Amino acid sequence: MCDAVTDQTEVGEILSAPLIIEYPFKRTTGPIIGAFLTGLREQVLVGSKAEDGRVIVPPAEFDPVSGNDLTELVEVGPEGVITTWAWVTEPHAKHALDDPFAWILVKLDGADTPMLGALKAPTMDVVATGARVKPVWADEREGHIDDIAHWVLVEGDAA
Repeated sequence: MCDAVTDQTEVGEILSAPLIIEYPFKRTTGPIIGAFLTGLREQVLVGSKAEDGRVIVPPAEFDPVSGNDLTELVEVGPEGVITTWAWVTEPHAKHALDDPFAWILVKLDGADTPMLGALKAPTMDVVATGARVKPVWADEREGHIDDIAHWVLVEGDAA
């Protein structure tokens, strides 16, 4: 037993070395995602047309069934309907809005799949599945998903 204690006390200094992980290259967004981001900057929403005719928003580069490249873009929205939602009573610093809001999945007019967004609404009571919404665009847009500042209910469509 004494030998074990002695061995532990004789262990030398722990060796360490800095580890720097770098990715010294840039990836382009490509023609599909690039078109979506450019559209956001210009206040235009687009989706990609799948081989079966469905319109996917945000656009996909590959068909979810066949895996083949998708190249056809389709303009959608800008309005749509809420397919599901969840109310956030206490937003935190990284949330899109400072006041209570709803995360929504919105299926844009002309689209077959929904996209995620933050709905600014005065109370949870006015939010409903099937309610119509429209985007509120950021004052300064740069081709980023945050170019949609948030969504609001279309006037006269509150639950």
